[in-house]
Amino acid sequence: MHQEQRRAFHILHLRGIPSALALAALTLMAENNCAADNRSEPVLLQLSLEDLGKVAITSVSRKSETLSDAPAAIYVLQQEEIRRSGVNSLPEMFRMAPGMAVAQANSHQWAITARGFNNIFANKLLVLMDGRALYTPGFSGVYWEEADTVLEDLDRIEVIRGPGASVWGANAVNGVINIMTKSAKETQGTLISGGGGLEERGFGTVRYGGRLATNVYYRVYGRYFNRDEFTLTNGRGAGDQWWKSQGGFRLDWEPSEANTMTLQGDYYYGQMNGQVMRHSLSPIGVFPSSYRGKVEGMNFLGRWTHSFSEESDFSAKSHFDRTDRAFGIGSEIRKTIYFDAQHRFQLGERQEIVWGLGYRYSTDELAQSPDFAVNDLDLGLQLFSAFVQDEISVVPDLLRLTLGTKVEHNDFTGFEVQPSARLAWTPHDRHTIWSAVSRAVRTPSRSERGRSFYLDPPVSVPFPIPVLAWGVGNSEIDSEKVLAYELGYRLKAHDRLTLDSAVFYNVYDELWATTVLPGELRFVPQPHLFVTATSSNDLYGEGYGAEMSAVWQPLDAWRLRAGYTFLKLNRKTHGPVRSLTEGWEKDDPQQQVFL
Repeated sequence: MHQEQRRAFHILHLRGIPSALALAALTLMAENNCAADNRSEPVLLQLSLEDLGKVAITSVSRKSETLSDAPAAIYVLQQEEIRRSGVNSLPEMFRMAPGMAVAQANSHQWAITARGFNNIFANKLLVLMDGRALYTPGFSGVYWEEADTVLEDLDRIEVIRGPGASVWGANAVNGVINIMTKSAKETQGTLISGGGGLEERGFGTVRYGGRLATNVYYRVYGRYFNRDEFTLTNGRGAGDQWWKSQGGFRLDWEPSEANTMTLQGDYYYGQMNGQVMRHSLSPIGVFPSSYRGKVEGMNFLGRWTHSFSEESDFSAKSHFDRTDRAFGIGSEIRKTIYFDAQHRFQLGERQEIVWGLGYRYSTDELAQSPDFAVNDLDLGLQLFSAFVQDEISVVPDLLRLTLGTKVEHNDFTGFEVQPSARLAWTPHDRHTIWSAVSRAVRTPSRSERGRSFYLDPPVSVPFPIPVLAWGVGNSEIDSEKVLAYELGYRLKAHDRLTLDSAVFYNVYDELWATTVLPGELRFVPQPHLFVTATSSNDLYGEGYGAEMSAVWQPLDAWRLRAGYTFLKLNRKTHGPVRSLTEGWEKDDPQQQVFL
């Protein structure tokens, strides 16, 4: 009998309701008796700490390797840990990973990153779901309100702190999050879950999985939620309530032992309330204004994997994304198509090589308003990429060296090279010491190069006349760059206690900034100062810190996780004009503790 069948009937499954009162909750799981799906999946607490260290991961090197041997600061959230946490959205899950900074700005916006530079437009963290990048060239970040799936269908989430650009490309500057869902074969039967409360007004999911033919499995799902507005400190509502519905499918086919094929897709539609800044000439200034916008989109992904042998395999995938957003002062329709392929093979007895090629084309259609303008109403952007990585067994079972680089060409800054070198030393099966040196870039966004909008007045002291600030893009802005140094140590101190630590030092240059230019005095309709703030690469700086975590299992059925993170950022201005973004490091928590 499957583990999910043993948990077949759950009542009062209060998944992540952040309110004090839960109105209703129901979970019903019924598995079909599918003879082909008779595997036994281990539950998290049934795995020893040694077994957890042997969990296979793929995000560090784009190939399978064990968690304990990976030369990177990585943490894996598994399905049972996710289920027991009670959270109800993807962003909440990342709080369980050490070293992550996760903040909720309002009912539907999140600020999520690793190792600094956090805000709702955080753009130095690359996020993938089943190999599909949840990335928009609009601001080089993630629309977290669009990132969603059936949480019970998650297989695991691999969270890497530190650059991953040598295999994943630009924007994997401070970290990579790889979200992976289960195959359709693993989700046979019916799932119904739901609940509601004061903040989570209502949420529900229906999913069904079945078999079409021998070795052909499918699942379909639909989900919906309605979330209440936040409350301001003055007791008033923030007016940011929203709802979203989503549905999708996945089809998995295994035509032979050497081949697997996957086709999956999603469609979502929702409405969000919120506030934007609009300018006024009577009175002169920039003031918050309420809006109701929509979020709609779809995606399709196809993947083929072929295994030549245990030492060699090939995979290719392609995906299409379309998103349609209205955000109060404008709207955007974006279409993106992406293709990549990779090949892994052995070279001699001590080398394993992974290499691949990729291509992305993204086009947008933008709508303007008196508060929002763009240089081009529609723009198509291309990205070509290639990567190679060579893992060398310098001393078998003792010392491994991994060298690799990714080369990309984008329409904004041309060629970008992002190399890395990683060393893993395992003097004992209880000890792993690793180090890494990496270079990564964050390419400019569509917003930084060509969008313009009104800003809050960039003055820190009262000014005798009103001020209007107009933020403009800069077509000459370059990529942000980081050179990162990392050192880590993993220790299995006891059969029931493991320790993981990492220290890092990052050197940043040509960081994005909003630089204020000299103002202009205007007299219509009344005297006021009109200033322009433009995008630039005027900042540089450094970031350093330490991350420590421990897992202790005092009893077979009880596991405790604890961690501590220290972060220090220093940013300075190259030019003589002070940047608005200088000093933003105060937005990042210097110390975090979790238990």
